[in-house]
Amino acid sequence: MSESIIAKKSFDFAVDIVNLYRELVKTKKEFVLSKQLLRAATSIGANVSEALKGQSKRDFLAKMYIALKEAYETEYWIRLLTKTNYLDKKAGESLLSKCKEICKILNSITKTVRNSTTIS
Repeated sequence: MSESIIAKKSFDFAVDIVNLYRELVKTKKEFVLSKQLLRAATSIGANVSEALKGQSKRDFLAKMYIALKEAYETEYWIRLLTKTNYLDKKAGESLLSKCKEICKILNSITKTVRNSTTIS
């Protein structure tokens, strides 16, 4: 069985964020904002992974909503790190674009499941 698109994208995004976190800590000595970004961004994929193994549609939907909320929080931290010059504009825009794509996919998933006839 092939891996879901959202699982792959959220995992790859988490890898990018882990690498960014290492760089921010090493070169900029930035620990607080980057830790918040790391926590939120890696939570997206963790919740997606958990949702895909959910026990019911309701469980699946709840975890996908959490992943979506974490993705929105991640956008905030990326924008803040970019605006405060811890993250250069090009890198910030690239990460923000990836994060927005993840948000769109998660929005689509949650709307589709929510609008399905029965959630048990």
